[in-house]
Amino acid sequence: MNVWITVKSLGRRKPALAKQAAELPETTDTLRQLIKNMVAQQVKVLQEKKHDAEWLAYLMPEDIQEQGTTGKVGFGAIYNQGIPHVEGAMDTAVTAYEDGLFKVFLNDEELLGLDEPLILREDDNVVFIRFTMLAGRLW
Repeated sequence: MNVWITVKSLGRRKPALAKQAAELPETTDTLRQLIKNMVAQQVKVLQEKKHDAEWLAYLMPEDIQEQGTTGKVGFGAIYNQGIPHVEGAMDTAVTAYEDGLFKVFLNDEELLGLDEPLILREDDNVVFIRFTMLAGRLW
């Protein structure tokens, strides 16, 4: 089933991840499973991106123009050499949700319970909103 995923961060005008289609298994029936499926998908994309890294990266004018529309122009280099373990990343994402570091909305309605039944339909809109930690002194 295909759904539309958007990742937003408070304090930024543009979404961190523009609206993109994501293929989810039919067994996605809870928020916990949705989070785990999205993490697994993103880890897989990271692994493929590291595998397909070019030795000599260059940008053509068309690439610069296309990337400029998203607000960031870059070579797509990944500087972190480690690939996260999928199960560990899933557990971390679920813990982050439980700690209130992000919220999830399905068609403009907030999803609250991790294990409550979730009904996803074709072309639903799922939005992840990340909260930014404030830095500073307490006094």
